[in-house]
Amino acid sequence: MTITSEAILALVLQSLDDDKAEEIVQIDLRGRSSMADHMVVCSGRSSRQVASIAGKLLDRLKENFRLSARIEGKETGDWVLIDTGDVVIHVFRPEVREFYQLEKMWQMTPGGSRT
Repeated sequence: MTITSEAILALVLQSLDDDKAEEIVQIDLRGRSSMADHMVVCSGRSSRQVASIAGKLLDRLKENFRLSARIEGKETGDWVLIDTGDVVIHVFRPEVREFYQLEKMWQMTPGGSRT
């Protein structure tokens, strides 16, 4: 069975919604980066919620696609990075997300306008 980046993205977005992640932003990286096809950025209200959102997403990826994603930052719960290969997910506490403003960097096109 071939797993598409779109199928992974759909599961990621549904999982984040189910676990009440906030301010979910999806960024299409196809043609802009070789690291992944999609990036998803979202927030959890607390370190505990950030860790929970990430943990449940990992469980669903494994359950649905037998996919073991790389993960960093789950111990502290300030910013968790989940890398499935085709989809990269960042789950932040709001203050940390505001500090890094990661999605703003990726939403700018080379001409300087928003995508």
